[in-house]
Amino acid sequence: MASKTESTFLNMVLALFLVALVASATLGYVYELTKEPIAKAKLEKKMSAIKKVVPAFDNIPSEKSQMYLLASEGNGDSLECYPARMGDKLVGTAIKTYSDLGFTKRIYIMVGFLPNGIIQNISVLEHAETPGLGDKMEKKKSPWSERFNGKNPANYKLKVTKDQGDVEAITAATISSRAYTDAVDRAYKAYMKSGTKK
Repeated sequence: MASKTESTFLNMVLALFLVALVASATLGYVYELTKEPIAKAKLEKKMSAIKKVVPAFDNIPSEKSQMYLLASEGNGDSLECYPARMGDKLVGTAIKTYSDLGFTKRIYIMVGFLPNGIIQNISVLEHAETPGLGDKMEKKKSPWSERFNGKNPANYKLKVTKDQGDVEAITAATISSRAYTDAVDRAYKAYMKSGTKK
């Protein structure tokens, strides 16, 4: 005959098992329920960023058949590349790039290049930089990022002036500015190596 202590312990173990089972089943259900809407929202955000950084196009650059990866310097990983076409003509290329030099963590941006390598526009995708300082890389917070538009990195040094470059840093946010320029430079180098300019 089981003692009262053993019975209580078994009841607690059984209750804990049932709670864990219900919680995991609920989490799995919620995950399955939200997986598709989250993926759709991410795709829409990506397409919105592509539209902001390259000239008008009539293909769907974010489709798997259109998108491809470019070798990136640094960690040996790849950058997502989205060629934008009007008919058969390449009008621009959007590249999702990143930098780990940010103040808090990795930043992600989308850089649009014209076929001649000139920067068309840049859109911030994700960051956690300091509000009121590093977040001025976003267009809605400051026009700072527009200084890259129309520049050709072949003769415009993508480094902040403190690092002997041509980019004036955001006031009191040199680290964030350095990360942003690093991400743009990473995209440019991968783009120039890829031969996607034609």
